[in-house]
Amino acid sequence: MKKKLSFFVILVVFGLFLTACSEGSATEGAEVDDVIDIVWYPNESGEDLKSSRDAIGEVIAEATGKEIDHHLTTDYAIAIETLVNGNADLAFMGAQGYVEASNKNDAVQPLAVPTGPSGTLDDAMYHSWLAVNIDDQEDYKVDGEFSIDTIQDKKFSFVSTSSTSGFKVPSSSILEHFNEKPEYTDLVEEDLMEGGKLFSQVLFGNSHQGSAVNLLTNSADVAAFCDTCVDNYVEIEKGEENTVGAVYRVKDDAAEPFNSVTGSEFTLMSVTPVLNAPFVANVDALGQADFDKLVEKFTSDEVANNEQIFVPEDSEQSALFSKSGDERFAPVEDSWFEPIRELSK
Repeated sequence: MKKKLSFFVILVVFGLFLTACSEGSATEGAEVDDVIDIVWYPNESGEDLKSSRDAIGEVIAEATGKEIDHHLTTDYAIAIETLVNGNADLAFMGAQGYVEASNKNDAVQPLAVPTGPSGTLDDAMYHSWLAVNIDDQEDYKVDGEFSIDTIQDKKFSFVSTSSTSGFKVPSSSILEHFNEKPEYTDLVEEDLMEGGKLFSQVLFGNSHQGSAVNLLTNSADVAAFCDTCVDNYVEIEKGEENTVGAVYRVKDDAAEPFNSVTGSEFTLMSVTPVLNAPFVANVDALGQADFDKLVEKFTSDEVANNEQIFVPEDSEQSALFSKSGDERFAPVEDSWFEPIRELSK
C-alpha cells in the first residue's frame, strides 16, 4: 500500500511540475517550420505600404533562408491574438500591443525598435495627437489656448483599446486631467470607451487612418491618432510639425481611406511623445535560432542603409520608416516598455 501511495505521489508531483513549466507560454512546443508568418496591424496593412512590407520580408528571408507569408488585418485584437497563439511568428505592433501580448504569453519577446535620428533609443519616439477640424478650433480654446476641458460631451474617436498612441496614452492624459475635477473623481478608463460618461459618443477607427477619417468626415468632433501613421497622407500647412496649433492638410493625391477627404485640414490641440513601436516575435513559434539571426540582421548597418526600408526623408515613396539622420533598428529589452505598463496600473 505504501509503495502504491508513493508512486501516486510521484505522479502527482511530476504532473504539477509539467503544468508549472507550461504556464505562461501558450505556444511552448510549437512546431518551427520553413515559413515565417508576419502579422500586420491595420495601420500597416494598406496597399500604399506594400513595398515597405515586402522590403522587410526580403530581409527576414535573407537572414533565415525561409519563405515569408504576410498576414494583413483590419483589427488590432486579431493581430495580437494571432501572435500570442503562435499562428504568426512576427509582428510590428505598438508598445501597448506588445505589453498585452507578452502578458498573455511570455514567449512573445521584442526583437528590435526603430531608433530616433540620433541612432539610439534616447529619441526613439513618435507622437500621439488629439486633433480637431480647422473650422471648429475656436470651440476647443479657453482664453485663446487649447484646453482639454472643452472635449467634454463631444463625439470622440479613438483607434483601438489596444493602441498605444490611439488609446492608452491619450486616455491616460484625459483621466489625469478630469480626475482632478470633483464631478469626475471616479472616472476610469472603461468610462472613456463609450458615450454617456465624459463623451457624448465614442467611436473606434480600428486604425489611426480610420480615426483621422472619422474626424475629417465629421463623424467625430475630436480624434486621437499618431503622426507616423498618417504621415504618408498629410502635409504640414501651418506651424511646426508635432506642436500644438500646427495645421495639417490632406494631400490632393492621398490614398485610401483619405482619398474622399483630400484638401481637408485639421489642427492639433494636444501632442504627446510615445515610445516607438517594436518588431516582436513569438520565440516558441519562430525558434530561438531564427530569433537570434533576425536581431543581428535587423540591427546591422546593411539594414540601416537599406533605402527600401529607411526611405530618404525627401522621397515621394510611402514607407513605414524614413531617415532624417541616423535612424536604424536597435535591440531592446522588455524593461524598456515599463512606462507603458505603468499606464495600466
